[in-house]
Amino acid sequence: MGSNPILSATKYKNMKTYHVSTVGCQMNVSDSERLSSGLDNLGMEHNESIESDLVVINTCVVRQTAEDTATGLLGRLKKEKEKNPTMMICVMGCMVGPKTNELERRFPQVDIWAAPQKFEKILEPVSKIVNDESLDGCLPELIPIQPKIASFVPIIHGCNKFCSFCIIPYRRGREISKPISEIVFEVEKLVRRGVKEVTLLGQNVDSYGHDLPQKTDLGDLLYEINKIENLLRLRFLTSHPNDMSTKIISSIRDLSKVCETINLPFQAGDNEVLQNMRRGYSREEYLQKVNEIRELIPNVSITTDLIIGFPGETDAQFDQSIDLVKKIKFDKVHASIYSDRPGTIASRKMGDDVTREQKKTRMAKLVEVQKKICTELNLKFQDTTQQILIENVTDQGFSGRSRLDKLVYVNGDNISIGDFVEVKIVETRTWTLTGEVKNFLNNESQGQLVEY
Repeated sequence: MGSNPILSATKYKNMKTYHVSTVGCQMNVSDSERLSSGLDNLGMEHNESIESDLVVINTCVVRQTAEDTATGLLGRLKKEKEKNPTMMICVMGCMVGPKTNELERRFPQVDIWAAPQKFEKILEPVSKIVNDESLDGCLPELIPIQPKIASFVPIIHGCNKFCSFCIIPYRRGREISKPISEIVFEVEKLVRRGVKEVTLLGQNVDSYGHDLPQKTDLGDLLYEINKIENLLRLRFLTSHPNDMSTKIISSIRDLSKVCETINLPFQAGDNEVLQNMRRGYSREEYLQKVNEIRELIPNVSITTDLIIGFPGETDAQFDQSIDLVKKIKFDKVHASIYSDRPGTIASRKMGDDVTREQKKTRMAKLVEVQKKICTELNLKFQDTTQQILIENVTDQGFSGRSRLDKLVYVNGDNISIGDFVEVKIVETRTWTLTGEVKNFLNNESQGQLVEY
């Protein structure tokens, strides 16, 4: 059938159920939610099983492990399609580049290939099949109908940085920002549907607005969203040190709904490695930015991203990363082992010369250092009072996050997802906290407590 199922619509005329599997980052999670909303609006029924009429895999290829997960799912789906030839399989996300010839050869079981945010590639043929009509460029509403209490809102797609290790600019393209009015409208609609916390997303969220005709930036957007009634909390990620301006930092400090949490990837602690990564800043400049943040927002939680085993990185250079982790004492470090990404500058020019054993040894060293830091930081929360938005229920009970993005398991009676509660922290651990409910709060209580 190739990539045009409309030509064989009769084969899929009984299509009723769909399943979406998501691999990768928060942006992919958001894209999957929006695609699901579009499929719901076309009259299809969500199914938790891959044994569905329509199966979509939203892929990530930032790291080899993510790509392996996607290809493993495609292998399972090949067997499912042999049992059910009328199943339609779609692949979207960062696995899909401008050309799909090689992908079509490797995965002939796939019916549709859709690049990131190209929802119409899937929704158009599905509408033709299930409703016997074309969308004619008018997509169904993609804002989730039943969103989570804490939801993601993409505000800028693509990236202009072209770091040497990153495939994202080649898959998601150059930066394109949504207008402020469009974002505010979407957040207002989500809040009316029950959302209490929003995280604004971008591959480089601090670049927001740089491509818009008006002189605007992320700080301006935060001020506008902060005005929305019944929204409790506002977060954003992921940031780039070069675009984290004083204006943005000040808006975090000054706006009551914006949480004092900043994800600021440093990726490497050695200047030569940073230069090879094409990050555009030095170790010293990164430290200066962190100092500025902490001077303006003393009660701030800073998390980061770090790549282990970048091409050419020596043990001594990696120790510079460990030294930076110890100096800054991040609340969380998202560390990943470098994997070669064909098409990137690093893949074309640098190879992958750090052994797997070296990478694993370095990762273990980092984990031990960060475990000690997190344990010490979390001890400061013992016996403090925190405001928690209940987001999930698990085998360990209800859980939610504080303003500083600490995961807190909550004990108490009559708790429900969506509750905004005041808890006393009774136990601290390396990665999580436990608290007992003292009060149920209303929206106006937000921001009245100092966390530590």
